[in-house]
Amino acid sequence: MTHGRRPVLESAFATFVFFTAFAGQFWRNLLGWWGFGAVVAVVLIGSVWLWVARRPRLSWRRTPKSTLFLLGIATLSLAWSHYPGGTALGLAILFVTTIAALSLTLSLGWHGVLRAVGGALKWVLALSLLFEFWVAVFVREPLLPNFPDFDASSGDLPMAFYWSRAMLFDGGPIEGIVGSRNLLGMAALIAAILFAALLASGGMRRAQGIGWLVVSGTVLLLTRSATVALVGALVLAAFGFAMWARRVGPERRRTVYVTAAAALAASVALAWLLWSALLDLFGKSDDLTGRLDIWESVIGLAAERPVVGWGYIGYWQPWVEPFDGLAVRNGVEYLQAHNAWLDVWMQLGVVGLLAFAAMVVGALWRSWFLAVDQPRDDRGHPVAFSAIALVPLLVLVALIGQSLAESRLLIESGWILLLAITWGTKQRQWSPEPLPTMPPTRSPRRWSRPEVPR
Repeated sequence: MTHGRRPVLESAFATFVFFTAFAGQFWRNLLGWWGFGAVVAVVLIGSVWLWVARRPRLSWRRTPKSTLFLLGIATLSLAWSHYPGGTALGLAILFVTTIAALSLTLSLGWHGVLRAVGGALKWVLALSLLFEFWVAVFVREPLLPNFPDFDASSGDLPMAFYWSRAMLFDGGPIEGIVGSRNLLGMAALIAAILFAALLASGGMRRAQGIGWLVVSGTVLLLTRSATVALVGALVLAAFGFAMWARRVGPERRRTVYVTAAAALAASVALAWLLWSALLDLFGKSDDLTGRLDIWESVIGLAAERPVVGWGYIGYWQPWVEPFDGLAVRNGVEYLQAHNAWLDVWMQLGVVGLLAFAAMVVGALWRSWFLAVDQPRDDRGHPVAFSAIALVPLLVLVALIGQSLAESRLLIESGWILLLAITWGTKQRQWSPEPLPTMPPTRSPRRWSRPEVPR
């Protein structure tokens, strides 16, 4: 392979990996589990090839220790797991995802990750709209997956079993190629964060950036996801406080932190007082669409083995006890705790929960200061703030918000993005250069970063 063609292939592969992370259910619905297994094999082989080809340099001080500790606890749990076979399978999936995330992050750097995520999200959103249009125009009824893992010949199937409900022309909700309005809405929210930052920093041409923002907003509205709407409000709040912290500088940020803490306390209090009204506003039942019952069951299991948990499993396997029939609602068996923190506690106990919390908090801490501290060049001169520097913080805030209602942070797109942010920000913690914007595609002069006037 020529030197000029390899970066193109690496970029295409990285986009493919992130597309698979965001749209894993697309491959499973389209090709079945065996086909999805072939896709995963391509991801693993390609990730190993990329690592060998790039040979990224590792440093112990630039390594997030909490990640290694969490992976170590998950691996050791095989020794005391209540379901060793399920743990072995879960660990295999965990390490494939981890290898892919670290290979991309350490080999291609933050620029390569951003380009790959942006490209993958464009494919996810565009294909989702085309898919929903095709179903609404030509199928004209709810569409089942090509390879259902349930008895499709039975009578009335729960709507959650369908790939698409064919409701595009009814204003939604739409599920897109990912088969879930919550997951599609989250992809649209992350896309909006990334495209807005690229547009503001000059990383996308104006017409292109506005166009993809419109697509992201349209998909976000059509999903009609209450979970993502609340997460979006949390992201806007984080953006507001980050911009305030940028403006006042390090010496006057105490007011920012006090106000943020007060706003958080007030929000929790208002949610408690106006709980019924909020449920009515977002169209949720008193049990949060069955989540309260699931949380109660998971807490009960966690309390039986509170220190080291039942054993790592990741996404629940429905044939493994005690997950078989643990969370069934309206004929649908849910295979997650609908809360990443409860899921970790139940699987890995308090020990694993502390490691997971250290990983998330550490990444959030680094992302915050990357977003609000003015960068400097290699001569120590201050340079202009970049909107790109906000991306790790805002995406991580979105993932944390989602983790309170979904366990997605532990698998596929959630886990790969968490690792990318955790390791990417740790690498930059020891680097003196500012986080630059995306590399130029046209005139290099558009991408230069002027010094702050003095």
